[in-house]
Amino acid sequence: MQPLKGITVVTLEHAIAAPFATRQLADMGARVIKIERPGTGDFARGYDERVRGLASHFVWTNRSKESLTLDVKHEEAQKILMRLIIEEADVVVQNLAPGAASRLGLSYEALSKVKPGIIVCDISGYGSDGPYRDKKAYDLLIQSEAGFVSVTGTPDTPSKAGPSIADIAAGMYAYTNILAALMHRQQTGQGQRIDISMLEALGEWMNYPLYYAFEGAAPPARTGASHATIYPYGPFAAGDGKTVMLGLQNEREWKIFCDKVLLQPQLASEERFSSNAKRSAQRAELSAMILQAFSSLTAADVAQRLEEAGIANAQVNTMAEVWEHPQLEARQRWTTVETAKGTVPALIPPGSWQHGAARMDPVPALGQHTDAILAQQGYSTAQIDALRTEGAV
Repeated sequence: MQPLKGITVVTLEHAIAAPFATRQLADMGARVIKIERPGTGDFARGYDERVRGLASHFVWTNRSKESLTLDVKHEEAQKILMRLIIEEADVVVQNLAPGAASRLGLSYEALSKVKPGIIVCDISGYGSDGPYRDKKAYDLLIQSEAGFVSVTGTPDTPSKAGPSIADIAAGMYAYTNILAALMHRQQTGQGQRIDISMLEALGEWMNYPLYYAFEGAAPPARTGASHATIYPYGPFAAGDGKTVMLGLQNEREWKIFCDKVLLQPQLASEERFSSNAKRSAQRAELSAMILQAFSSLTAADVAQRLEEAGIANAQVNTMAEVWEHPQLEARQRWTTVETAKGTVPALIPPGSWQHGAARMDPVPALGQHTDAILAQQGYSTAQIDALRTEGAV
């Protein structure tokens, strides 16, 4: 399962968005050469030390890559980088500060003049033009600008998502656009530039609340873990203090819920609860009734009733419980990858392939592949040592 074997990606990346995109390419077999700053590397390496001394974000987004250290401001390092791109690269990815790649001669306009089939993917917070082009962009800030924070959290407290969803959205759109560009090149021989904006990526994910607030209508309310517009749909405490997540989608399920779960079939015929809109409007009263019905039951009892009634439900799992999730174990979704600090578990990428498995090679140490890549370019050991002394690599 390496459909991208033979494709080489050179990436000037840091943090999450670009590394997540290029890791997907590496998973599919592409050779991904990660350019890192000598001495420090991708600053995500220093976010924490939770994975046996390595950063959790870095381990997640950088397996199966080669790490080449280059000070891209150094004249000889620039020559190495340009030669690597011209001779090897099919795709260049970068999420440097706005304008930095162009100043290094790495824009699509510059590279395509000497390599017409090159694909260049630029990832930024707000895009390559417009009034926000030069504005600094981090995940929380984009979650705020895209309106996500305004519809997430409780009535009193707006909240961000736990994972870096703006980065993830941008990374996934970069990945899929690069795949499409590779198909386009296969058909036409033409490369192209891809301009990925974190704001636009997360904005796409915000289309439901945008349309809900169409033409000045009120936006979805912040309702914690409950659904903003469907009820009952969200977390409910059982008598043992544990929480069960459940969701109803239609009137048929509402009647079954009243009959089989609450054991109060008469509620289904009450006018005040006769539609989703009415139940949502009366959610405080209805919530009290549900909690009262659950108060004498354990969370396991509630889940059993819901399962028997065919009502969607889930546990509110902790991270420790996800590590041990029986469904992931049953479907054999865990494997291992190597790191400089030893073997660590890793989730297999989503999707099942009939032929083979995804590539799951080691997470590179900083500069681990520098000597080998430079040797491929014809540099001697003495020359590489000299470059290292100068701080070029």
